[in-house]
Amino acid sequence: QVQLVESGGGLVQAGGSLRLSCAASGSMFSINDMGWYRQAPGKQRELVAAITRTGFVDYADSVKGRFTISRDNAKKTMSLQMNGLKPEDTAVYYCHANIVDRSMATKHYWGQGTQVTVSS
Repeated sequence: QVQLVESGGGLVQAGGSLRLSCAASGSMFSINDMGWYRQAPGKQRELVAAITRTGFVDYADSVKGRFTISRDNAKKTMSLQMNGLKPEDTAVYYCHANIVDRSMATKHYWGQGTQVTVSS
């Protein structure tokens, strides 16, 4: 059973930093694209940052220059370094991955979410 588990959320003051981590476990062939999404109360889930298996990255305009996404293919992990946090970054952050399983089928997986709260 493939699982994605996030860690690293919490409460921080505006201007502070947090680092989110996501670890994939279970039987799989490979992990393709990975990304971080977030959902604030009353709002739709939005893409924050994405990274391909080869390391190509993309960011939402709202986080460019402040957030950095990275991954370690050997360890099956992904991280999101968040600096210069703003109150509007407050949301539940979700890890997402497109994973190829042992039957060579590609499926979407989501983590359980981790709360990030930025106080003003």
